[in-house]
Amino acid sequence: MPTTPAPLSAYPPLNVQVHTPRLSLLGATDALLERLVPTVRDGVVTEPPWPFDDPISLYEDSPEREWRWLRAVWSGRGRASAESWRLYFVVVVDGEPVGMQDLIGTGFATFGTVTTFSWLSPAVRGRGLGKEMRQAVLHLAFEGLMAREATSDAFVDNRASNRISEALGYVPNGVSWDTRRGEPAQIACWRLTREQWSAQRRDDIELTAVAPCLPVLGITP
Repeated sequence: MPTTPAPLSAYPPLNVQVHTPRLSLLGATDALLERLVPTVRDGVVTEPPWPFDDPISLYEDSPEREWRWLRAVWSGRGRASAESWRLYFVVVVDGEPVGMQDLIGTGFATFGTVTTFSWLSPAVRGRGLGKEMRQAVLHLAFEGLMAREATSDAFVDNRASNRISEALGYVPNGVSWDTRRGEPAQIACWRLTREQWSAQRRDDIELTAVAPCLPVLGITP
């Protein structure tokens, strides 16, 4: 099991880690974000099908792209409360940051529902890492935070994301619409219950420093 020692932060969400045999999700510290800037600067996506809805900093020109991306993460980290929170993780493979995996809760204390967002460097796509990082963050949600269900959505032509959801046991949960690059596009919605996750639960994923983070998120152990 990989381990990545790091100095503890005074802010518990930055200390949370999830480790699988293939990768680690590490709390998105400024040091890790800086190491991801070159990937963001080069462009996470450069051709259709466009995976992100509007507005999204990863579509903008550099250097506005990396400025807005950093501002969004900084702002989101500081708005954690019982009503709404977003945990930002840098995906690390063989010691190198290669993308991000976020876990989002709105009214979590009442509904117990989370959703996810992620992106990967183009250089490491096609290796199954997208599925592995989703499994990692779902383990945090269901095992660490005791979520009741997880949702996901992706534009209907985002085959990679939709295939991951289907492979992990999510079931279709309707469709919706959003805009991307100013044009309307249909979104496929997915839902995964705790029972469905338990049927495929892995025993090789390790959680670190979750308990001290719970009060920040308004979660009672």
